[in-house]
Amino acid sequence: MRSGGSGGAGERPAVSGEADGRRDGEGAAAREGAAGGRASTGVGAATLPCARLTARQAIAAVADTYSEGAVPDGRGTAPGASSAPDGPLGWRGYDDARARARERTGEDESVVTALATIGGRETIVLSFEFRYLGGSLGERTGDRLEAAYTHAREHGLPVVSLIATGGSRMQEGMRALTQLQRVARQSALNRAAGLPQLAVLRDPTTGGGWATLGAAADVILALPGAQVGFAGSRVRPPDADPAAYTAEGQLAAGHIDAVVPPDRLRATLQRWLQLLGTPREFEATTIEPAPPPAALGPPELPESGWGAVVRARASGRPRAEAYLGAYFDDREEISGDRCGGVDPGIRCGFGRRQGRTIAFAAQCGTATRPAGFRTAARLVRLADRLGIPVLTLVDTPGAANDAAAERAGAGAAIADTFAALATARVPVTSLLIGEGGSGGALALAAPDRLWATPDSYFSVIAPELAAAILKRDETQVHETADQLRIRPQDLLDLGVIHGIVPPA
Repeated sequence: MRSGGSGGAGERPAVSGEADGRRDGEGAAAREGAAGGRASTGVGAATLPCARLTARQAIAAVADTYSEGAVPDGRGTAPGASSAPDGPLGWRGYDDARARARERTGEDESVVTALATIGGRETIVLSFEFRYLGGSLGERTGDRLEAAYTHAREHGLPVVSLIATGGSRMQEGMRALTQLQRVARQSALNRAAGLPQLAVLRDPTTGGGWATLGAAADVILALPGAQVGFAGSRVRPPDADPAAYTAEGQLAAGHIDAVVPPDRLRATLQRWLQLLGTPREFEATTIEPAPPPAALGPPELPESGWGAVVRARASGRPRAEAYLGAYFDDREEISGDRCGGVDPGIRCGFGRRQGRTIAFAAQCGTATRPAGFRTAARLVRLADRLGIPVLTLVDTPGAANDAAAERAGAGAAIADTFAALATARVPVTSLLIGEGGSGGALALAAPDRLWATPDSYFSVIAPELAAAILKRDETQVHETADQLRIRPQDLLDLGVIHGIVPPA
């Protein structure tokens, strides 16, 4: 086993990928990756200490120990050989370019695969060597990746990808591009086997490497200032906003979960691997439901329907952050719906409570937007695949109903959240901690395991809106609230909730 702090045999000091591309004429993939190394936000290379690590240095930066020999090298020809001179296309100078890349890097391909321990967890690590033809994917790369994914399935291990690539290797043409299909299939097989996949986006992560290894991962982390995008800098429109192609831009658009500084990356990966646990086959009936949190507000039940509304809408009432902080010992969050949206009014992730992992999706008291529903559905499906019970905290005046929400597909997003909860094999526990506004709240409520705090209410419609629909004046809103029977004790009598939780 190699020590996580060692660089590994054959390593040389990192050489600028941009200079490599100019000297060797390695083609579009290398030039693209090199160009992407210049952060478009104006961040200099000196502020990105992990962006240009070698493949083995990147592994050593996050792993306790690792061993390359423990993972099969993949089928195909011997390392460094090819089925025909200059590859499948007979690309003149390709063999020479690969020879120079081997001499410069000590590697015989653009990816290093290894069995590593990260925070004591055995993991398959895939680490790209950008100095080898821009970290591009060719047939031999596909062989190695397929073998590594297969090894992970055979041994029930998570996969961590440390990506730095400019895309598919131009000198192998369509034979290189079809490697993306191989990678996508392997990723899907591991997903079906319930094995977690984590990706770290180094600089750059573009083209097929982003669209397969990166974007398909369960948890996607990125280094600050890294170029991230399907289109690299040399092929995107000249007037394109450069910020959209950065790690920070992808985070804002809901496509990655977090931007992590290099000095925090190792600890962050350790926490994620601890939270997602050792994958295993499971029966839904054997998984203990998450216990509902204790109430953090006053224990008294409201005397009237309007009194319940006033208490639930009080600005000082405990919200999701207070409940999550009291419930979990430690937690990490995912972010975004992977469709271009982020809703700051919902918190989703995984936490540790008394030694076990519980997934959570928590509304924060604002109108939930389509991106929030889609993020929650993503969280529930991921937890279901990994055999992790789910806790949802319900607290919203309702789904966002403005024009932007409609254009973003509010109805479809809510429907998808209903479907995710309805089809989950793992138990879902829900706690109503404040406002329960119509279908926007019900979408995150477990149909058979819903609890409520004393300072909450659930209603088919807000009392004010109900009065307006019935053409009642403002003096009749309180009466309408009583008629709707929205207090926690009313919900219990109606069989809507399982119980009212007391304070701790």
